[in-house]
Amino acid sequence: MNQRITLLHSFKLVLLAMLFTSGVRLMAGPVLQVTSASTNSMSVFIMPASPADGRDPFYPASTRPYQTSVVPNAKTADVNMSLISLQGISGQPPQRLAIINKRTFATGDNLEVSTSQGRIRVRCLEISENSAVIEVNGQRHELRYEEKQ
Repeated sequence: MNQRITLLHSFKLVLLAMLFTSGVRLMAGPVLQVTSASTNSMSVFIMPASPADGRDPFYPASTRPYQTSVVPNAKTADVNMSLISLQGISGQPPQRLAIINKRTFATGDNLEVSTSQGRIRVRCLEISENSAVIEVNGQRHELRYEEKQ
């Protein structure tokens, strides 16, 4: 008799466990299938053209987002080459560095330099012992280094 009660008790526990797990599934609701196409969302940020279009949330009084560069179109703008100067050369021939308008260039670097008329993109093509060949707006220029005495 004791064996029968143990068997009946075990059966009740198994039945109770089955009911519990099926009830949890029913209460959880249907499983949603997520497709890969719906997860490829991308944020798009548009710079405001005026304060009416939007403002900087960290600096609300700033007018920086609405300012434009002084050089409007680098392809068509004429650059005054007297604004760009070679300030120093260092290193040995395979790995020379040139300092142009306080920016350090290696051969092949394409960086923006600051001038009194705004930022200008400069590409360093070659660095020799006392000069550097650069490209500005598709035109090559040679800058010579002259030590100050």
